[in-house]
Amino acid sequence: FKMLINLMSNLPSCWKVTELVLDNCRSSNGEIEGLNDSFKELEFLSMANVELTSLAKLPTLSKLRKLELSDNIISGGLEVLAERCPNLTYLNLSGNKIKDLGTVEALQNLKNLKSLDLFNCEITNLEDYRDSIFELLQQITYLDGFDQEDNEAPDSEDDDDEEGDEDDDDEDEAGPPGEYEEEDDEDDGGSDLGEGEEEEEVGLSYLMKEEIQ
Repeated sequence: FKMLINLMSNLPSCWKVTELVLDNCRSSNGEIEGLNDSFKELEFLSMANVELTSLAKLPTLSKLRKLELSDNIISGGLEVLAERCPNLTYLNLSGNKIKDLGTVEALQNLKNLKSLDLFNCEITNLEDYRDSIFELLQQITYLDGFDQEDNEAPDSEDDDDEEGDEDDDDEDEAGPPGEYEEEDDEDDGGSDLGEGEEEEEVGLSYLMKEEIQ
């Protein structure tokens, strides 16, 4: 875990690392080690299943938008996120040891947070869990992948595909109307004229033969 992060931090300064995936790399003592302010350009960070118990050593990552922390052993200390990653819009804490609303209350200061995942945390067993979270964190739109009306969160890849399809349609419609039709008409006209000339030549040859006879 630490060796990999140290390797990344020694990359040339011209290489701006915006995404970092450390899934399944075991941390020592449950702490984040090696990750520092040199990763200030990070927009996406994933540390799933690395046996984290604490976020105390998380550096300031002001550009971070998406943070994956699933399948760890985190039970509290979430106030660090608002202090050091104030622009988070997506946070995945599924499969951690979060048990009560008081722990999640620290996320109220993440004003840009739109999607929160607490799936497979003990807190999901609370009565009126979903209503309580939406009331507590009024800035979020999606909890565990669904909004308050149980509409599923859109998949970012599907959105990209739809945009791509729309672009293709626009390209098809972008050509000058009738361009190919005009070319076809010109070709047809040329072929008709050629046939007429051939018929005329045949007719003259026939008459000349008749006169000769």
